[in-house]
Order: sequence, then C-alpha cells, then structure tokens
Amino acid sequence: MKTDKLKPWVRFLLVLCGLALVAVLFVPLWRIDLDAPQYPEGLRLLIFPDKIGGNVDIINGLNHYIGMKTLHTADFIEFTILPYIIPFFALFFIVTGLVAKRKWLYVLFFMFVSFGVLAMYDFWRWEYDYGHNLSPDAAIIVPGMAYQPPLIGFKQLLNFGAYSMPDIGGWIFIAVGATLLFVVLFEWRKNKKKNNPTNILPMLFLGCFILSLSSCSTEPQAIRIGQDNCDFCKMTISDNRFGAEIVTKKGKVYKFDDNHCVVSFLNANKIKKQDIAGVYFTNFSSPNELINIDNAYFLHSPGLKSPMNGNIAAFSNEDSLIQLLPIFKGYKISWEDMQK
Repeated sequence: MKTDKLKPWVRFLLVLCGLALVAVLFVPLWRIDLDAPQYPEGLRLLIFPDKIGGNVDIINGLNHYIGMKTLHTADFIEFTILPYIIPFFALFFIVTGLVAKRKWLYVLFFMFVSFGVLAMYDFWRWEYDYGHNLSPDAAIIVPGMAYQPPLIGFKQLLNFGAYSMPDIGGWIFIAVGATLLFVVLFEWRKNKKKNNPTNILPMLFLGCFILSLSSCSTEPQAIRIGQDNCDFCKMTISDNRFGAEIVTKKGKVYKFDDNHCVVSFLNANKIKKQDIAGVYFTNFSSPNELINIDNAYFLHSPGLKSPMNGNIAAFSNEDSLIQLLPIFKGYKISWEDMQK
C-alpha cells in the first residue's frame, strides 16, 4: 500500500546512516583515558571493532602489579563478531531505505536497540571481570579494592583517574541511533491508529531506547585543584588532601574543600538524603583517590589545618591513619559523629 511507504527524506537518512556505519569499521569505537602524576601526557586504551589499540603494552605492565589480566585482542570473541555485525546493520539500513517499507523500519529499530543494550551490557560485564578477578599473587594488594573502569564517565582508581567515553565510532553509533529514533517517532505519529497494536510496539521500543540513553553515571569526578569551587563556601579548592564530593542518583556532583563544608551543606538541606548516591572524601595518603564514606577511616586533629578548619582527614585503611597519629595528634571519628 502507498501509505506504507516511507517518505523520501526518511529513506535518504536511512541510507546515509548505513553508509556512516561502514565508516565505523575503520575508527575506534570507545576509549579509556588514564591520567596520573607519573604520566602527565596520559595513557589511552582504544577499542576498535576488531582490535585493541593505544598504549596497551604500558597499561598491561602497570596492571600486572595489581593483579589485573593483561589485554590481548585474541582473548575477546567480540573482535571476531563485530566486523560482521556492523556491516549487517549498515546493509539493513540501506536496504530499508531502498525498500521503503515501514514494517522494515520497525524491525530495524527493534534489532538496533537490542544490539545497543546487549553491547553495553557486554562491555560492563567485561569491565567487571577485568577489575574484580585479580591475581592473589600480585605485588600490590589493597584489601577490598577493585579496579573496574567506569562504563562511561570518570572513576578514580588508586592514583589514576580513568575516563571512559565513546570515540569516533561510538559517536557515529549514537548519531545513527538518534536518527533512527527520530524517523521511527515521525513515522509512528504520522500513521498511528487507535487500538492498533502494531503502532504501540514501536513506542515500547522507543521507551527502552530512551531509558538506555538516559541512565546517569553516579561515579565521582576528579577534583580539579585550583579550578573547582566549593559548592558550600564558594572558595576555590586549593588543597588536594581534603577535597570531598556528593554525587546524586541523577549524576549531579557537588564538590567541597573541607569536611566542614560537606556536613554544613547536608545540614542546610541543600539536597535530600534519599537523593544521594554516594559521598566521597579525598584519600589523605593518596590525594588522587576518592574514597566512599562506607570504606573510609577518619582522623580528627587540630594539626591537620584543613582549609575551613574542619581538621579531618580520610584514609582508605586504618593502618595509614595509625601511621600518622604520631605526627597529627588526634583521634578517630566516624562519619556519623562528624554529622552531629
């Protein structure tokens, strides 16, 4: 039927998306950047459709010390499958544009969304295994510590800041997905009929797609000393030993220069406690590391002289705190007592 035909401009966009996916085969899909004081130029891991690139050898050498697996392209079946899946979708887009059938568009949308969700889950599963299954014979073992990189966004891993984000190929995928979402919505609205189940299904898939794109990262962000301002006292954060953060369940990050400001911010009801995903403090012994309050040990001492006279330092383990007691005379304090 003529009414089942897609608009010419919709067909053009679908063909264009198919051609764009072909380009994905030759560029990185994803990247993980690692920053640390000993590597001011940074390290980068690039994930292509068929291989791993970037500073792989250096990263493997560093990860060996903490018991993480070495990375090799041959160990991942995904690099064998992706070079076939991407051309399949490229061809599917082009054929759908040429055939111009609405039902083909809906099938394409369902399959592309399913692939996107499955791919992100597979990536998260790999990161979890990579960061948690550590060798018991590693040279450096931090009890209770895991090194799972962030799925997207920033995460502090010991003295390394890890940034995970799409690269050129990933952004092409996102642009193609957004374009497909737009044309499906356009076609659905143009042809919707009451009580027609075939018109309801695309909206269900649409909801799944939007949900998959709208998830927020609740990981802490690196505190930029000399650049970020405290969200309570508005002073520039200048001492990297006392920084702190509150991350909400929607991914908003509030940064502070002192424990006094964190507690005052909470007591002023600037944010509801049920909306908080995590509270983090800078590790006094390793200022590039942020520690969740559930895993932190706190020392209160007048000798610490923190920016706003809160005079409390956080540590990732009790031994580190005890070692500094002869220098900073004081006492242990809990997060609960800090809030009183």
